[in-house]
Amino acid sequence: MLDLTHWPQDQPRWRGVFTDIDDTLTTDGVITADALQALRDLKQAGFTVIPVTGRPMGWSRELAHSWPVDAVVAENGAAAWIPQAHGAPKAIYQQNEAVRAANFVRMQSVAARILREVPGAVLAQDSAGRETDIAIDHSEFTHLPPQAIDQVVRIMRSQSMVATVSSIHINGWFGEHHKLSGARWILHTLLGRVLDQELQQWIYVGDSLNDQVMFEHFPFSVGVANIARFEALLQFKPRFVTQAPRGAGFTELAQRILQSTPAT
Repeated sequence: MLDLTHWPQDQPRWRGVFTDIDDTLTTDGVITADALQALRDLKQAGFTVIPVTGRPMGWSRELAHSWPVDAVVAENGAAAWIPQAHGAPKAIYQQNEAVRAANFVRMQSVAARILREVPGAVLAQDSAGRETDIAIDHSEFTHLPPQAIDQVVRIMRSQSMVATVSSIHINGWFGEHHKLSGARWILHTLLGRVLDQELQQWIYVGDSLNDQVMFEHFPFSVGVANIARFEALLQFKPRFVTQAPRGAGFTELAQRILQSTPAT
């Protein structure tokens, strides 16, 4: 991973930034003033800015309403909120209502098994807002040791769920979506653009294991400094890394972007 002194100065004009939220934009669970201002600065410079998070739809709605972003992709790519000029954000989904309802029942059964079989396992406190996945807390309000995290992942996958580990939760769901497919979907939905045809013009920033699919595919991928916690476990690492952690790291990156080639 290269530090941001190696950030290219001769890059073609950037189109936008996709970013994780927890421990990337936020610090100790909240977005700091500098990170929020960095979002504003990117938007004012003409960038498309889209957070892509494992957080639930219920939790993400207010962010789409109050943050200077073009959309918030939630539940690891399954759904999104699109801000509206007047009124509440609009919810959209990759799975239809019938599929979501059937999957929800199956997921609750898996969640119950995890709580029975894995000592110390508890549902994430934001579970009431989840529509397309389940989440087990490992570092937000409780602590699970690595062996327990591995056991949760094994149970999810044994039930044909996709399972990923973020900086705070273990998420599991039924379906083929993930952060990258969510980014492709929202970009085409919002702007009619094909992400894979212009990846060189987009940036992704994250901090955890569930960002690996983005690190693998984005030529300009960035980890905030606290990604060091997971570095030994990463099969795919970001190309660049900030000096500062969390929201301060995002701010550091935004300043570097704005100093380089301007957005369209």
